[in-house]
Amino acid sequence: MLVSLVTLCHRSREGLPPDEWGCRGEEGGGDKARMELRWGAGLRQMAYLRSVKQVDLPTKEGAFLPPLLYGSYEHARQLEQPLAQGGRMRLSGLAGSARSLVLARLRHAAPLVVLMRDEERAGYLYADLEGLLGADAVLFFPSAYRRAIRYGHRDEASTLLRSMVLSSLYSDAKRGQSRLPIIVTYPEALIESVPRDEAQAEDTFIIQRGELLDRDELRDKLLSWGFERMDYVYEPGQFAIRGSIFDIYSFTSELPYRLDFFDDEVESLRRFEVDSQLSVETLQELVLSPDLARSEGGRASLLSLLPEGTQLALEGRNALLPRLEATWDEAPILQDGEGFADLEALRRALVEPQSLLAELAALPQYELVADSTDADLVFHTTAQPLFHKDYDALCEQIRSWQSGGYSVWLSAGSDTAYERVTDILSGRLPEALMPQRTSLTLHEGFVDEDNRWVLLTEHELFDRYHKYSLRSDKATAGKVTLSLKELQSFQRGDLVVHADHGIGRFDGLVTMEQQGRTQEFVKLIYRNNDSIYVNLHSLHKLSHYRTGGEQTEVTLSAVGSGAWQRIKDRTKKRIKDIARDLIRLYAQRRESEGFAFSPDSYLQHELEASFAFEDTPDQAVATAAVKADMERPYPMDRLLCGDVGFGKTEIAVRAAFKAATDGKQVALLVPTTVLAYQHYRTFSKRLRDFPVRVDYISRARTPKELREILRDLREGKIDIIIGTHRLTSKDVAFHDLGLLIIDEEQKFGVATKEKLRQLQVNVDTLAMSATPIPRTLQFSLMGARDLSNLNTPPANRRPVETILTQAIPSVLREAIGFEMSRNGQVYCVNSRISNIENLAALIQREVPDARIAVAHGRLAPKEMEQILIDFGNHEYDVLVATKIIENGIDVPNANTILIDNAHHFGLSDLHQMRGRVGRGNRKAFCYLLAPPLDTVSEESRRRLVAIESFSELGSGIRIALQDLDQRGAGNVLGAEQSGFITDMGYETYQKVFTEAIQELKASEFAHVYATDDRQEGGEELADRFVVETQVESDLELSFPVDYVPQDAERILLYRELDGLSEDRELEAFRERMEDRFGKLPPSARALILIPRLRRLGHHLGIEKVVLKAGSMSLHLIADTTSAYYSSEAFGRLLEYVARNSRSCEFVQRADRHIIRIHNVASVASAIAVLEDVLGRRKPEANN
Repeated sequence: MLVSLVTLCHRSREGLPPDEWGCRGEEGGGDKARMELRWGAGLRQMAYLRSVKQVDLPTKEGAFLPPLLYGSYEHARQLEQPLAQGGRMRLSGLAGSARSLVLARLRHAAPLVVLMRDEERAGYLYADLEGLLGADAVLFFPSAYRRAIRYGHRDEASTLLRSMVLSSLYSDAKRGQSRLPIIVTYPEALIESVPRDEAQAEDTFIIQRGELLDRDELRDKLLSWGFERMDYVYEPGQFAIRGSIFDIYSFTSELPYRLDFFDDEVESLRRFEVDSQLSVETLQELVLSPDLARSEGGRASLLSLLPEGTQLALEGRNALLPRLEATWDEAPILQDGEGFADLEALRRALVEPQSLLAELAALPQYELVADSTDADLVFHTTAQPLFHKDYDALCEQIRSWQSGGYSVWLSAGSDTAYERVTDILSGRLPEALMPQRTSLTLHEGFVDEDNRWVLLTEHELFDRYHKYSLRSDKATAGKVTLSLKELQSFQRGDLVVHADHGIGRFDGLVTMEQQGRTQEFVKLIYRNNDSIYVNLHSLHKLSHYRTGGEQTEVTLSAVGSGAWQRIKDRTKKRIKDIARDLIRLYAQRRESEGFAFSPDSYLQHELEASFAFEDTPDQAVATAAVKADMERPYPMDRLLCGDVGFGKTEIAVRAAFKAATDGKQVALLVPTTVLAYQHYRTFSKRLRDFPVRVDYISRARTPKELREILRDLREGKIDIIIGTHRLTSKDVAFHDLGLLIIDEEQKFGVATKEKLRQLQVNVDTLAMSATPIPRTLQFSLMGARDLSNLNTPPANRRPVETILTQAIPSVLREAIGFEMSRNGQVYCVNSRISNIENLAALIQREVPDARIAVAHGRLAPKEMEQILIDFGNHEYDVLVATKIIENGIDVPNANTILIDNAHHFGLSDLHQMRGRVGRGNRKAFCYLLAPPLDTVSEESRRRLVAIESFSELGSGIRIALQDLDQRGAGNVLGAEQSGFITDMGYETYQKVFTEAIQELKASEFAHVYATDDRQEGGEELADRFVVETQVESDLELSFPVDYVPQDAERILLYRELDGLSEDRELEAFRERMEDRFGKLPPSARALILIPRLRRLGHHLGIEKVVLKAGSMSLHLIADTTSAYYSSEAFGRLLEYVARNSRSCEFVQRADRHIIRIHNVASVASAIAVLEDVLGRRKPEANN
């Protein structure tokens, strides 16, 4: 049986080094199986096999070993023998990812270059091979330019990938042995020449772990290559030195390297992430080289650098010459200073097509052909059948394969993806017939008739778009990370707000002696040059003074005047008034009876599986939370926040469908007719194959239609109704309303909300908002309503090709002409209304046949709505508008956006507007039109470069910068809070907000939240009685200057540490510090324990913990009538004092109650005492 063969093959490998096995099996003669272990023949073959990685963990039936790659079959021996010089072999019958498996097998014989028909096919092949063989066994060689060379815009990420190929070729030559990875490329990339510089090739530097290396020599070598010394590296060509640690961002690696020295010995080599600065991989060796891609030497084709014996695999021979000639003959398009001056200059960067063809012809080559009649090797594979969500047909086909003796595998990249398939199949197929799973994601499934082996891919089963990602994506992240970091750090002279003292100026870190011990403080300057020194445990009280909008002249606060406290009290009062209502409603809902929806049906699984994209982690969590809320017996009240395009609507569709399958009606309330129409289209499309009726009410409906809809709604014939505030009118009656969804909740007025509130008490409610609410605000609101946040953008969206150029007629003509040629539509955004008509006239002149509409905020709402709906229905080709399109209608057909005067927009605006395109599965373009970069401000330049280089926003990068936070500010509570935000700055407003809610929870509503303070063990904590616990000490607690040299970085780290509280967060912080800076000194180790001490003090209801002169003082709540004094936590404190009476005393000072505990000389011993009080550790013997 094949099963036993696979398992045996898998076991045999375990005892052998990976360069000495090659496993082949074949099925023949009924149940017999033959197994043959072939030992590596010759050095070259061993070197190749070394980088073949075992693809998967053993599953229930053994390891994932596709026969085309590992099996012994008729053609296998031929594929593993090198072709003779000038040899040719045509291969046919390779469908889907079968070609990847066969190409992976070819590399056993000799180095391999694969030339695919176009960039997309090359990208998918690269992703397949990387999955099969590992990242080090394959390299991608792209064009060095964005979009095409004729645009003349170099792409940093692609340049890095080209450098990786050159470095690999040079270091291979230097070693004198071949470990060359497979190189995957396409015609437009191969025709671009590469620098050929023998001296630089010789200069390649290979560093191995454990070798002795002079650090000064390494530093001088890097400087001679043009590397720049920085505090922290964030892009290629930089290095940093901190103590024994060297960080180097090579020109030939997507991630920077970290070398840790012990004296002159290289103790460890690691790769690390730029944004987190943390190591992700340990290495045995690394290769450093100068900037190969920009060398000044002569130029040659990539093929001329390949080692002897390299083989070529070629697809699309007939299209090759036309594609090469098209690149050679097309004149440059953009004369914007960055591109080529003329065709002559462009050709100097290319290899002449005929000479390139001659070089290709000299290589021994395999050609992938479609026609089997003139092929030398014919495979019998067919593409994965398309089932178009007909799951019964899928099961029938799996049964037929299984009965024919086929082995069926399912490629599913994540557990949830696999579970989704098994959920759908489980009712239709017995467990024994379920496909085996591999977590390797291949691009296209196929059926291998010769070996009776089938691979199905999860994304094809559900008709979902699958995206490949290249290794360079991370290399561009550094600039954005730096922009974010600079926004968070304090610079001397910055305006900051201290929560207790008001607005001052930051004046740096100062070191002072206290009781003979050095301590670091942050110095702030206030009005009349008064200074305040803030200790490191109170940095969470500091924040930037930002109000959003333009910075006006700010008056510094006067210390001790009481004015600041008055502003704070006034703000708190307003917040409490609003929050009170929210908490009351929350308590009322908790007690009222709601409808408990039943668990998911198979229809629900089918709907979720048919979503065109992979769920983001946030989306999966939010979906689960919404459904869990719906299944509870009391009503749901959840607020779902997330940026445009982050998948809120999909969660609403799933919730609505869940309600409808239980026979309940759903109302979706939206602020505008345009949105009502858009949601109607989205819901109708998603629920087209399901037995659910969706309809909408809006001003666009005729009175007759409206009457019919209202009648059907009353009679329960409509399951999901979508509408504007018209839905709250008296004449709208529901048959059985079970779920209310409110989109853009903050846009509704008080009156509408009141009407809703009457509906809401026992109806499940899901509110949605596109304004990402800052994290600090969510936590404070947790007690009033449940929150789900979508912070990660969808992964499988195509990245938007972003081009930064000048606003010249030829750019407009080219961009709009290209989009219209593929029957698409274009957004054109202008920053001002005053000259919007001129821009429309310019476009009309350049593209005479374009149908153009103009939209801006001064139009009548009805007119505006009509234009947007017409644009959505493709009545116009180009929409010239102001920034209002930022939250307009979704037009999947609009895939080009031009942003004029892009330097006038903030990063989040640019990001938001770019999010309007690329929502389908077509390639989308975003043109940022700005003056030459040397004429705009440094800040604008960095913004534009960051958004250009980051064409897709990975989850690590949050562009929710301050201006985006600002939008979400007052909206959370639906109250106009902007006056207070101006008074105290945005971040401080958040802190005061949190404080106000805490105070309400601790006093008026303590009974509502009493259960929240219970631990798992059932004992009660006292967190609700104190807003925060302060810590003071005279111990040496800091990151010494010789450990973290830069002040700005130390403050960022101090602030980050001060915001942590959970043990696992602190442990992760400690590991990060050791990874970045080396072993922690004692003062740093003790400092990292402080947040834990503060948390334990908070659990015990202590207002202040003071560690001074070898003892610990616990300051209790001043109000003796507080319920705290009859709580379990206080009882525990008394018990501890009674048990340890010799070392404890009560102290009364100015109506302060203090418990002083002696012989507590360190932070660790203070933590031990408080854990003892809480009963978390065995009490020590009484003192």
